[in-house]
Amino acid sequence: MKKLISLTFCLAFLGLANSFSQTINDIPIKEIDIEYIQIVGSGNFRVGKVGVRIDFGNENKYLSTKEIRIKDENGDLLEFNSMIDALNFLSKNGYEFIDSYTIPHDYNDTCYYILKKRDIRR
Repeated sequence: MKKLISLTFCLAFLGLANSFSQTINDIPIKEIDIEYIQIVGSGNFRVGKVGVRIDFGNENKYLSTKEIRIKDENGDLLEFNSMIDALNFLSKNGYEFIDSYTIPHDYNDTCYYILKKRDIRR
């Protein structure tokens, strides 16, 4: 029983630690003080992974000259299985879906999703 409790505690701790480790331009996602963001997904949505970029709407301290891609705790770019995978990820990191639209191209559609940071006082 003690082993089960210890294992549960360790898994919960690892999950919590992992949720704080993703960054954009080396800033933890939950610490970015921007109310609205747009995520831009590109790639062939019918097969393979989707590349996701974050658009903050204006040039500011977060954008500088660095990429606006999400990185994991090792500094590697995160890849998502789909745009819904990316939306679920950002929902877990404090954002909620507002609207979306797609601009079709020959074989490489671009999806745009507008998200808003949830009010943490609720």
